[in-house]
Amino acid sequence: MTRTIGQSGTPAAAADPPPPERNLRQRLRRWTSAPAYAGLTGGALTLFAVVELLVVPGSAITAFAVLVCTASLMLRAAHPAVGLLTVGAALLGFATDGNMAYATVAGLLMGCYTLGRHRVQHPAVLVTAGSLAALTVNLVHIDRWARDGSPGLPLLQGTDRFSLGLYAETLVLTVVITGAVSAGDAVRAREETRHTRAAAQSRLLAMERRQAAQAERAAIARELHDMIAHSVSMIAVRAESATYTTPDLSPPARDAFQEIAGTARSSMAELRRLLGVLRTGTDARPALTAPQPSLAALDELLDQHRAVDGSAELRVSGEEIPLPPSWELSAYRIVQEALTNVRRHAPGAHAVVEIDHRPGLLRIRVGDDGPGPPPAHQAETAGRPGHGLVGMRERATLLGGRLTTGRGPAGGYLVEAELPW
Repeated sequence: MTRTIGQSGTPAAAADPPPPERNLRQRLRRWTSAPAYAGLTGGALTLFAVVELLVVPGSAITAFAVLVCTASLMLRAAHPAVGLLTVGAALLGFATDGNMAYATVAGLLMGCYTLGRHRVQHPAVLVTAGSLAALTVNLVHIDRWARDGSPGLPLLQGTDRFSLGLYAETLVLTVVITGAVSAGDAVRAREETRHTRAAAQSRLLAMERRQAAQAERAAIARELHDMIAHSVSMIAVRAESATYTTPDLSPPARDAFQEIAGTARSSMAELRRLLGVLRTGTDARPALTAPQPSLAALDELLDQHRAVDGSAELRVSGEEIPLPPSWELSAYRIVQEALTNVRRHAPGAHAVVEIDHRPGLLRIRVGDDGPGPPPAHQAETAGRPGHGLVGMRERATLLGGRLTTGRGPAGGYLVEAELPW
């Protein structure tokens, strides 16, 4: 059995199940929003209308109007404007027969609700049109009474047509149409309010996540600045001051100290750029405008490698064409990390950097004549590997390429990358 432990260390109470009435309401909402709901209800009402017409027969026009009124409801989900046909057929059947069947009453209510629910027209327009249609039906009934009379009732005289009591039918139909349209519009407004509230809550949660991520990045930037920036700046200052405070330094040693100071300053520039990205623009210092390194800077990179007692040569083949900045930067970083690994794991080894430009493909090979990768049992006991190889492989994969490492054909260690573009 799984238990949830709260922040105080005590088991947290399980979430209470939703109330039954709420669960039932959610089920009804899901059922009524299903695509098959309109077809099922419309079909059931049509079947009921057929049975009702068999029990209480009407004229051919009445039967046609009742069946059109109920059958059209099956299309109301996909085509809400069909509600106009539903209401029109219901009023036509009532005007023809003078008595509304139960199926017609239900169809009239559902048609008006559909028109209001889907806002086929403004509710005021729908109610006004429905009231005029109800008045028309009422006038048809009054005219029929005046011409044919009604069993048990006297014939209407000329001035009796203007009696308010004769228009109660209009009032009742108008109230029914207004209520059904208003109910549909109210449900629509409630759905829009719920969707608006859900969208606002989603935006609030997204904003809180962004703020939390920004705060975390700012905290990481502060930690990096406190832990690394100070140390790197001290390396630069001590290396540069050593050339002035030690008078008996040889020229090669003086140049080596200057190279260390230059490398440290370059690292500081890269670190400031990364800290600026982590702080998401909140850093008060001006943004760095130095361009990103590219393949054109490989000669300078190899000079730096040779300056620290390394041996390297560069071989470029193929037709050199400008590559996108991301490809240029990734290729430079792969070569830089490969040379760093040579200095770290095979000091004094001769490194060969090969750049092969092919149509749609850039191949990079960095090999050395050092001892090569350690044996398998030494690699297993060497501890956790560094992030250099992982970073190179991630750069290649990000550009859709691949990177392989291992022992070279003639010994030593070989790093080979293929970057398609």
